[in-house]
Amino acid sequence: MQQQANKKDIFTKAKIQDVVVYPIKKFVDERGWLAELFRHDEIENEFYPAMAYISVTEPLTQRGPHEHVDQADLFCFIGPGNFKLRLWDNRESSPTYRAVMTMFVGADNAQAVIIPKGVVHAYKNVSTTEKGMVINCPNRLFMGEGKREEIDEIRHEDDPNTIYQID
Repeated sequence: MQQQANKKDIFTKAKIQDVVVYPIKKFVDERGWLAELFRHDEIENEFYPAMAYISVTEPLTQRGPHEHVDQADLFCFIGPGNFKLRLWDNRESSPTYRAVMTMFVGADNAQAVIIPKGVVHAYKNVSTTEKGMVINCPNRLFMGEGKREEIDEIRHEDDPNTIYQID
């Protein structure tokens, strides 16, 4: 157990280089609201989405941690629900290698977060009764064209002794 604690200490709290966080502005009128999730004139070409999907996470439930070898994620946390999002810079060539970043995002703090390849990430729906919704617009197709490739994911959540802990 002591060795596990020491491994966790290799990360320091800091902003992670190349992670982009921007607020999602809701435009409200009598019909409801509209929000732009991304615009090609506001993000770098390497992060242009190739697809989009939506997921719902049960209250007090976590997804991840995992990382991608080639894929970047563009997560949109707009609600319902609120999430604790944690990122670990696992890129040895990065000036913020071994940095850890934590954010609270969702209904109370609508944010879009671009997570580059090699950055480990996990999120937990911290809402006690409300399901949480996340939209992801990754820059690669899941399993490639025609779903003929291996899944681009290193699943740290499958390791019971992982050093990547959200709590």
